[in-house]
Amino acid sequence: MTSFDRVAVVDWSAASTLSPARPSPDAIWIGLCGPEGAAEYYHRSRDSAEAALRALIAQPGRWLIGFDFPMGYPQGFAARLTGHSGAPAIWHWLADRITDAPDNRNNRFTVAAAINRQFGAGPFWGRPAALALPDLPARKTVNYPALGLTERRLIEQRVPRAQPVWKLYTTGSVGSQALMGLPRIARLAALPGVSVWPFQPPARVVLAEVYPSLLDPLVRAAPGIKDAAQVRLLARALWRLAQAGRLAPLLADVPPEAQAEEGWILGAGHGALLCEAAA
Repeated sequence: MTSFDRVAVVDWSAASTLSPARPSPDAIWIGLCGPEGAAEYYHRSRDSAEAALRALIAQPGRWLIGFDFPMGYPQGFAARLTGHSGAPAIWHWLADRITDAPDNRNNRFTVAAAINRQFGAGPFWGRPAALALPDLPARKTVNYPALGLTERRLIEQRVPRAQPVWKLYTTGSVGSQALMGLPRIARLAALPGVSVWPFQPPARVVLAEVYPSLLDPLVRAAPGIKDAAQVRLLARALWRLAQAGRLAPLLADVPPEAQAEEGWILGAGHGALLCEAAA
């Protein structure tokens, strides 16, 4: 799975309204890189982004597609929520319950509150103050050891800057991105020739979790919108490493629990290598 013809990197969004017509920060950006070079594309809605990704997957050749949200949750959560272990069980559970309209209206906070009721007190937290959901605390008050869960996946312990998957609101609320992204992963992974790393054997198209902040030194120096720069630069870095046969170190040493349930960030621990390839 170290040889790819093209790479895409997706900066996802959990926005509840359409992003502005003019390309803006905090929206969905897809960076592409192949033999013709690197570019980035703006999307106002998750429906638009999914349609674009389906079109990419339909193209011939081997694709690596990275998403900047967690593909799994801390160990034990899947079995307690769904009755089945493994990350895909959560993808499909969420796909059956998350509603996501063409204008980005969605029910993620309501679904999180329902999960919290099932667990007793948590694990999710963060919501707009005006949203009346007593089962979803506005601030972090969760006692994770009492729930029998960890606050952070192993990869988030290795990459402390990465936010925990339970945080749903305000800066760095990657938990909302996961709730709105994993149903899309369930649908894309069901397409022929698609697999999700590190949970499934490699296929013609591989979906993976990425963390564009690994390229922060380069992104800060890049002109324009940060989101656009980071997807373009990371796509370029991963594509260049793939062409040089140097992706193997980024894929190695994934702990067993991450391979089955928690997931892993592609490139974690290799920020210097990624920056060298992107520069």
